Amino acid sequence: MNEPQRFTVRHVSVYRYSEPVRFGEHRMMFRPRASHDLRLVTNKLVITPVPSRLHWLHDVFDNSVAVASFADKANELRFDSEVTLEHFEAPMPDYALEPYAVNWPFAYTNEEASDLVNARSRQYPDSDVDEWARRFVPTAGVAAKSAAGSKRGAAGSGTMALLRAMTLEIKSTFFYVRRTEKGVNRPGDTLRSRSGSCRDFAVLMMDAVRSLGLAARFVSGYIFVPEHDATQGGGATQGGGATHAWLQIYLPGAGWVDFDPTNSIVGNRHLIRVAVAWNAYQALPLWGTWHGAPHSFRGLQVDVSVTEGE
Repeated sequence: MNEPQRFTVRHVSVYRYSEPVRFGEHRMMFRPRASHDLRLVTNKLVITPVPSRLHWLHDVFDNSVAVASFADKANELRFDSEVTLEHFEAPMPDYALEPYAVNWPFAYTNEEASDLVNARSRQYPDSDVDEWARRFVPTAGVAAKSAAGSKRGAAGSGTMALLRAMTLEIKSTFFYVRRTEKGVNRPGDTLRSRSGSCRDFAVLMMDAVRSLGLAARFVSGYIFVPEHDATQGGGATQGGGATHAWLQIYLPGAGWVDFDPTNSIVGNRHLIRVAVAWNAYQALPLWGTWHGAPHSFRGLQVDVSVTEGE
């Protein structure tokens, strides 16, 4: 494995109100998931006003969740998270799949299938998505060869070739739109409009691969946008300045593999995982309640920065 990159992630969310309001319980998923490819060095969370109680728990997916309760009223609620981490990047991942999974279609083993039921269940069945997903079966090898400049996996029904082709298609032919409000569009709507946020693209590809019988889960986290991207055009990395979303697909022999259709990334390059879940609504970075006049809410501002070498 290569030497790790050190990143500092600062995530600031500020809710503003025209008058003091009361706050209900708020839950945060800001802390990255420590793993063999990510080591957490420092973690700091400052909340204003200071919560009357703050505790941490692991949810059903083993994500780290901070839970805050409040006693005081205020006209601003601020969450300031800063973490420093070491990230082990696989720049040219070569996934050694089990022989039975190298080509699509394949069947998971009985043990895998029983553990992956929820990861294969479609939330938004749509025939348009089914038809779109099937388009990649005969042409996957050609698209993957063009995208990767390699003959590896060039068989028309190669599993990795199919998935690389689908990832590249979304990046190449869909228009990225940053959207800070909660929720995602239905995959069929994203497909018809050919536009969406990173969450929309992740949910579309999840639904598409699930229609092919593959197991997929939603990932929420951050993306490192290299400085040189700031001066580039259409090839620049998308999703910086906010939380990011992508998906993982379970491939026997390789495990959970990251696919970022917003940026046509396969593997963990530039991606910092925070939370995983079967569906997008289970991996919200921040959610909670407040009590006051509806017109009091003035807006939410979210700023995320990922800097290298600090």
